[in-house]
Amino acid sequence: MSGTFVGMPAFPKAAHEAVGNATLRGNLRHATHTIRAKRARAVAEVPDWAELREAGKRIKDHTLRHLDRYLVQLEESVTAAGGTVHWAADADEANRIVADLVKATGEREVVKVKSMATQEIGLNEALEAEGIRAYETDLAELIVQLGKDRPSHILVPAIHRNRGEIRDIFARKMGAWGRPAPEGLTDTPAELAEAARLHLREKFLRAKVGISGANFMVAETGTLVVVESEGNGRMCLTLPETLISVVGIEKVVPTWRDLEVFLQTLPRSSTAERMNPYTSTWTGTTSEDGPREFHLVLLDNGRTDTLADEVGRQALRCIRCSACLNVCPVYERAGGHAYGSVYPGPIGAILSPQLRGTQSEIDASLPYASSLCGACYEVCPVAIDIPEVLVHLRERVAQGGEVTRDGNKVVLKPAKGHAAERAAMRAARWAFARPGALRAGQRLASRTRRLHPRSLPGPGRAWSEAREMPPVPAEPFRDWWQRTRGGTEEGK
Repeated sequence: MSGTFVGMPAFPKAAHEAVGNATLRGNLRHATHTIRAKRARAVAEVPDWAELREAGKRIKDHTLRHLDRYLVQLEESVTAAGGTVHWAADADEANRIVADLVKATGEREVVKVKSMATQEIGLNEALEAEGIRAYETDLAELIVQLGKDRPSHILVPAIHRNRGEIRDIFARKMGAWGRPAPEGLTDTPAELAEAARLHLREKFLRAKVGISGANFMVAETGTLVVVESEGNGRMCLTLPETLISVVGIEKVVPTWRDLEVFLQTLPRSSTAERMNPYTSTWTGTTSEDGPREFHLVLLDNGRTDTLADEVGRQALRCIRCSACLNVCPVYERAGGHAYGSVYPGPIGAILSPQLRGTQSEIDASLPYASSLCGACYEVCPVAIDIPEVLVHLRERVAQGGEVTRDGNKVVLKPAKGHAAERAAMRAARWAFARPGALRAGQRLASRTRRLHPRSLPGPGRAWSEAREMPPVPAEPFRDWWQRTRGGTEEGK
């Protein structure tokens, strides 16, 4: 995976700065609560939602267990349909393949469908270095690109912007990228959408090369699937003469019947719609319509290493619906930029450290960017147990973070540091194994409550700087129970 967002600090520092931005918090609270409520109503309409969720989980797990077989089948199917398949081990290789394909056409500009994979590898920047300009055509991605910003949400990349900010970006920046915004543009959604429509239309009609990702790839036919809500994807996928799709290897599903499950769960989980407005499918090339050349770049970029982890591999089930972001109390307050990755929120906290490793400061901090409340697991349409993976990755970070292979097993290399943490855990284990010592400690703490500091010293200072120290109860729970309920302490 490509590097973190340039200049981004570790999550605790980035989040600490973000929570002080009242406008950001307000934008996020309004957007996430609105999407969350709509999703809950849409899901409640489906009587067999639990069964669909379990079916999606099983399809994904089966595919991941046999990924080698289905990827070979996919390559054969795409090739038989007239497409060309390229394999990319990492971001650099994928970017080189795409840049060479674009340069071979003689074109110096491309239109793009919203794609997490191309953001992951930093494709726009790589193309720019080769003298090729990439135009984002998704409305939210357009806002981010014009504002020289970074996406902060999987589904709604500009969720951190309000209407007034978007109007200002359009008015200032659109002219430098093509057709300028209309005079007197207001911040009403209809006018903003129309300004984007007029700006993009000339690019759609002019472009000879389109670049996309894909939500799914069907192995049995070599069909790729993109679901979107605006129609820009349909334009990018059908008008250009050359289409290049960059897709993570985990996006394959075995059959069209499997696809049926996800086309029911994805729209309701992401946009709270019963059916996706635009579902585009294409299989290779035809002489009658659509692109004359189709190239599929299959991206690994850390996915094979993630697949080797029996606990962490469930992150590869993700269908990028963003439901986990919309219910996460940490994301709602810190925003997506604090995660230092194109994958923010709970799913990003478990996916980014696995794709990139936990050696960097920011990736080592991501597994701790959660309260472990479990709301993300409850809404996930493929039942990824994100809290389980977070705890698993915290163990990896505490033990040193490096992953080595021993046959088919994943072995965590022990860390040299973290002596204070291990000492604290040993002390806690000693106390909890001795009820008498624990009871004496609790009583001592309650009797010295007036002497307790408002902040912790030493390593605990970082914790108390962002939190209020909880007050010590006037008496231990054991004493309160005995006083109010009677009886003895034995057995309690």
